[in-house]
Amino acid sequence: MKSIVLLVISILLGLPVSAQIRSISAKVTDAAGASVDGNLLLTDTTGKVIQNNPFSGNVAISGLNHVHLRLTLRSLIFKDTTINMVFVQTADVDLGTIVMQESATDLGQVTITASAPLMHYGENGNMEVNVAGTVLASSSSVTEILSRTPGLTVNEGVISLQGKGEAIIYLNGTLIPAERLASISTSQIVRIEVIANPSARYDAGGRAVINIITKAPDGNGLSGRLSQHLTASDFAGTNANSFADLAFAKNKFSLSANVALLKGSGRELLYTVRNRPDSSEYLNSALTTDWKRDFNVYATYGMDVSYRFSPASVLSISYNGNRDQLGGTVESRNRITSLTTDNNYGSSIVRDELRQNNTILADFTKTTDTLGSQVFLSAQYSTFRTGNEDVISEFGGSAQRYLRNTFSQDLNISAVQADFSKHYKKDVKLESGLRFSHVGNNSDTRFLVGNTADGPYVPDSKLSSLFDYKETIGAAYASFSGNVGKLIANVGVRAEWTTYKLSTTAGDGQDFGKDYLNIFPNLQLAYPLENGSKIRASYNARITRPRYQALNPFVIYQDAFTTIEGNPNLVPEKAHAFEIGVNLEKTEFKIGYTYTIDPLSGAALRGNTPESYVLKSINRSSDRTFLASLTRPFSIGKWWQSINTVSVTYGRSFDDQYDYATGKVTPQAYFYTSNTFSLRHGIKMQLLAWHLGERYYGIRRDARRSLVTAGIEKSFVSNKLKLNLSANDIFNQSIAEGDYNVGKTQVYYNRRFGNNYFKLTATYRFGGTTPAAQPQRQAQPENSRAN
Repeated sequence: MKSIVLLVISILLGLPVSAQIRSISAKVTDAAGASVDGNLLLTDTTGKVIQNNPFSGNVAISGLNHVHLRLTLRSLIFKDTTINMVFVQTADVDLGTIVMQESATDLGQVTITASAPLMHYGENGNMEVNVAGTVLASSSSVTEILSRTPGLTVNEGVISLQGKGEAIIYLNGTLIPAERLASISTSQIVRIEVIANPSARYDAGGRAVINIITKAPDGNGLSGRLSQHLTASDFAGTNANSFADLAFAKNKFSLSANVALLKGSGRELLYTVRNRPDSSEYLNSALTTDWKRDFNVYATYGMDVSYRFSPASVLSISYNGNRDQLGGTVESRNRITSLTTDNNYGSSIVRDELRQNNTILADFTKTTDTLGSQVFLSAQYSTFRTGNEDVISEFGGSAQRYLRNTFSQDLNISAVQADFSKHYKKDVKLESGLRFSHVGNNSDTRFLVGNTADGPYVPDSKLSSLFDYKETIGAAYASFSGNVGKLIANVGVRAEWTTYKLSTTAGDGQDFGKDYLNIFPNLQLAYPLENGSKIRASYNARITRPRYQALNPFVIYQDAFTTIEGNPNLVPEKAHAFEIGVNLEKTEFKIGYTYTIDPLSGAALRGNTPESYVLKSINRSSDRTFLASLTRPFSIGKWWQSINTVSVTYGRSFDDQYDYATGKVTPQAYFYTSNTFSLRHGIKMQLLAWHLGERYYGIRRDARRSLVTAGIEKSFVSNKLKLNLSANDIFNQSIAEGDYNVGKTQVYYNRRFGNNYFKLTATYRFGGTTPAAQPQRQAQPENSRAN
């Protein structure tokens, strides 16, 4: 016990201990005994990089002072080889001969351990969170994993990075729409990369990039996983989520496929108060809207076929799709008191919605030299079809009314892309690329009104509309990275030319279009300090274009006095972000400032009648945000790993169009901790919690939110069967709440989601092939704005 206490104290305080590894040596060959060239990455148990250097046949590392180390050897042709080391008897570790193939590693006097750090920061400040082998892998959805990732928040389907804003999502380097998240099997995710300062090669949309890395077939044989998730909630009901993943590889050919089926129910509850205290136009509206969703058939499916012509070139063709049949009801109750009325109003909507998405993507990668230079080509085509037929009943007021709402949307996206990267030497690289995308989006919204449920129904031209939108974006980028002495620099620029045309019959009808050019520069600098620490600085410019449906002024019925409508006058928001970060031992600290022009937002605006309101997307004039963040991961032996983050955000929003009332500005605190405990008999426990404090930012207030999640996991049948039981949002505090004053109206809202639940997960892995992480290149379709 005394030894354990001393070890814990030394780890927490960063003090050296006498029993530590001082040096590592090894010879690296292929199966025939020939020397192998490549790159080595040496990290400690927290993921802190100690060395990242090339090697040529031999590994010789000295000047170390660590108890636990992780060595990864990488080469263009051979599979990555990773060795985890813990001090046993000698400080000078001789790994003997390491053969770069599927097996045969002579480890000398070291002990292999299976644990890996939950997260670590890379040299450029990007954060990587391990999912495979952790309790996170038992999550029912990718959205659930992201909501448990440090620094990320999920609010009404929007995924944001603390202090930055909304992020775009990549899957293995490919930009994807939010709808694609549902088709990703959580058991196949290796890790999640959070890129706070994207380089020029990433699409300029969004404030940050989240890249989800999944496994791919490797070696020969058939393997797969079956996973069943059962979720129970007093508030939202029950769900059954089934996943099946298959992978087959033989020689140069590999095939993978997945299918997921969700059945059950969901729920969301919104309480809104709109108050106009002015005695000349007094109004108080207390509205409760209850979405009770039936997931009749929520099916997602995908397939990927790859053929490796040689160790340096590979062709991949993939298909992903989903078919979602959504039913259920929407119940609204609205108590309105004004100068002319004092009554209860309500409505009931019987939902019948079908969504079908299909995407085909083909890409080809060829490595052109031993340094890793590459040519990458890709093409993709996506279709999104949505249709609904809702039956609406209104009551209250002078007369009862019945409506039928039909809506159909066709969204087609096509894109081609070519990228080239040239490595002149290990420290100098030039990247460039071209991309062209085209989007066609049209919809037909029709409302029919009747005085009885049996009709007759008469078309309502004021609520009905046609919409047509076409957009073309041509993009080019260039990025250069290299070393100037010890200084590591990356400088790049991306240019995007956008052309769009919009036509709608809503209101009096509108037809307009626009062409515009945007230039997005970025700069990243890093300088190594003593003991492996680094200081870095970055600047980048980003753009967030409105979602396609946000531009469509069609009407979504919520109740007799509330509608949701798009805004064809929206313009993209543009952000300029500056950041300085430093890595000191295990601690990552950063400060940043972001200035945003025309930030996208939303508000409840007064409608055409005194009692009516329209929920609409709008542009504010500007935002200014400061961020300071501190992250400290640590581990104690092999039994406790922890990630801890604390940050403070301070910002003000400005408006010059919608007559927001201005108020005070206060900082917002954010706390996050994730802890995994490895107990006896293969049992793992996880305790995760985050707290987002109250925030005032000039024109709005966000109330505090928090979440506490606990889980326990155990493997059986030689680790092929894994069972997990978890309780999410134990105290039911992840509620979106806030208020603001716009025009003469005070608006308060409280939105509750079905996050409070218990879940049982069973995953069974079969087959003899162990999939390995093989991230693909960055095909970048424009369908992230499809939702």
